Amino acid sequence: MITVKKLYSLKERTQVRKCAAIFHQATTNSFDKSYLIDVFNVLYSEKSQKVLNTDYYNKLDKLKLKLESEKADYVLFEDISQLLLKALGSEPSDWDFFDEKGNLNLEKRIVFNHNLIIDRIRAPFNIGSIFRSSDSFGVKNITLVEGSADINHPRCLRSARGTTKTVNNRVVEEDLLIEELKKTNAKVFALELGGTSIEKFDFPDDGIAVIGSEEFGVSPRLLELCDNSLGRVSIPLVGTKGSINVSVATGIMLHYWHLASRGTNHFK
Repeated sequence: MITVKKLYSLKERTQVRKCAAIFHQATTNSFDKSYLIDVFNVLYSEKSQKVLNTDYYNKLDKLKLKLESEKADYVLFEDISQLLLKALGSEPSDWDFFDEKGNLNLEKRIVFNHNLIIDRIRAPFNIGSIFRSSDSFGVKNITLVEGSADINHPRCLRSARGTTKTVNNRVVEEDLLIEELKKTNAKVFALELGGTSIEKFDFPDDGIAVIGSEEFGVSPRLLELCDNSLGRVSIPLVGTKGSINVSVATGIMLHYWHLASRGTNHFK
C-alpha cells in the first residue's frame, strides 16, 4: 500500500490517477478509513490543483463530507474514483483490476497459447478494441503486420484501456513474418468469409489467428498460408449487412476459441 507521503511526491496527473486507483481498490478491499481520508486530502495539494478545476473541487467538497460520515461505503469510493478518472479524460465506466502500483494486474490474466496476427488494420480504434478483447480472452502474443495502425495512436490507447501493455506485441514486415511462419510450420487460420462456421470450426489449443484489414481482409499471401494449414473460420450472419466490424468479429472469435481451449464449448 502506497504511503500518503509517497502520494505527495508524485507528479500531477500521476498523483490524481493513483488516488483514483486507491479508491477503486477500496470498493473491494478493506482500507482504514483514516487512510482514505488522508488520501482524499492529497487531492487538495498544489499538484492536484493543476489537474482539477473549480467544478471538480465543488463536487469533491461534497464527497469529502460523505467520506467523513459514518455512511461511507463502496458506492462512494467508486464515485470518487470515477470523478477523478473523468478529470483525467478517462471513460468512467470500467471495472479494471489493478495491482498495488495502480497498474493493470497481470496476475488476473489466464493466458492460452493463442496468438494473433493483425494484418494491416488501419483504424486505431479497431486495433485498441482487439487488444482489449485479447487481454480478456487469454491471447498470448499479437503480431502487427507493418502498415497496421500505430498502437501508440491516441485513439488506439483510448479503446485499448491499457491492454497494449498487458498483451505482448511486436510489429513485423510481411515478408519476414511469412518466412518465420513457414520455418516453424505454425498452425494458422484466418477469420474470413467463406470458411467453416464458427460453431463447427476445430480451434487449436496452440495456434495463430490472422485478422485482416477492414477493406481488403487478409492479404493473399497470408491467406494462402492459412488455407494450407487450418483454413478459415467464419461467423454466420442473419442481418442485412454482409459483414460486421472487424474488432467485434475478433472478439466473438476469441470468445469461442477460449471456450474451446477450456473445454466448455457447448456449440459442437
